[in-house]
Amino acid sequence: MHATLFSGKTVLITGASRGLGRHLVEGFWARGADVFMVARSAEVLDALCTQLTATARSGQHAASLAMDLALPDAPARVFDALGGFTGRLDVLINNAAIVQPIGLLEEIDWSQWQRTIQLNLLAPVALCRLALPLLKSQGGAIVNVSGGGATTPRPFFSAYATAKAGLVRFTETLAAEASRYGIRVNAIAPGPMNTEMHDAVLRAGPALAGATEYRKALEQVESGGIALSTPAELAIFLASGAAAQINGRLISAVWDPWRDLAAHAAELAASDIYTLRRIIPEDRGYKWPLK
Repeated sequence: MHATLFSGKTVLITGASRGLGRHLVEGFWARGADVFMVARSAEVLDALCTQLTATARSGQHAASLAMDLALPDAPARVFDALGGFTGRLDVLINNAAIVQPIGLLEEIDWSQWQRTIQLNLLAPVALCRLALPLLKSQGGAIVNVSGGGATTPRPFFSAYATAKAGLVRFTETLAAEASRYGIRVNAIAPGPMNTEMHDAVLRAGPALAGATEYRKALEQVESGGIALSTPAELAIFLASGAAAQINGRLISAVWDPWRDLAAHAAELAASDIYTLRRIIPEDRGYKWPLK
């Protein structure tokens, strides 16, 4: 993609200080965007801002806000700070998330379970809500980062899976509401990444994470996981004009042919491909009698 693809546009990225978030920041910055970063560590964000500013193009700006998005008033504080940055918003990337608590539902810390729902689901929803008035003025894109547990059960990770499944259905719903304003809303499944979340599974061990999940985590260490640039490139694609006809979808960075997806936009729009749906008997070849 061209180095000035997002020139003059403002991108808000949460969970921006490390892992996928940092790749997202660097990817949008390299394509000319003004970047507003949110994460918990002020020290890391300050260093990243300094790094970006040293390579800034004429008129390009970076700013950050150290904020714990698990705090109920955090989204409002983010947008208060954004208002003093560029005064506009073109792309929102909801990336911040935590995977804990790990363990059986009846045994985990309930306050931690609620914190995960707040950070992984309620904060992204609130940020989307606050973003709409700004995005409506010129259209724009929202990309929500989903994850393991959104489409299949994930035992021992009930808070994370519940939040991510809810985020995908929210993505579909908001996409249908906001399309009238030229706003596109999509979700991505980034795939197995060697990030802090992966380290948390290893620290939990098989007793809490379950033998299967722990084995997968060990195998991921050996394989190296996926390159973080891959889901970052998918998010950048979905935020760009090349994905102008793609809306309300959950797209896998690893398994879906997203690089060629623009050529199938009409087919995609006319179908329920890459969406969450209930499976009925006929989908599996059964014809059960109706009562």
